[in-house]
Amino acid sequence: MPLIQSAIKRSRQNETRRKRLLPFKTNMKTMLRKIIDLMKEGKREEAEKLLPQIYSSIDTAVKKRILHPNTAARRKARMARLVAGAKK
Repeated sequence: MPLIQSAIKRSRQNETRRKRLLPFKTNMKTMLRKIIDLMKEGKREEAEKLLPQIYSSIDTAVKKRILHPNTAARRKARMARLVAGAKK
């Protein structure tokens, strides 16, 4: 535990921010898991319909500074490639 007053306050702020941002991170991870599971089951059409929602959740995470923009771009590209690869 921090002993200095400014460190105590910083710890409190970090915990508050973590709680506020957690639903966005959880939603993004859930959406990513959904599309991966759909692709494993071979449900490409449903996965394609889910792509815009996944992009939206990833973009929201970037906006909230949960993810770095390059990380978001990489994840979106991987999801698009996963769905496109099943077309062949």
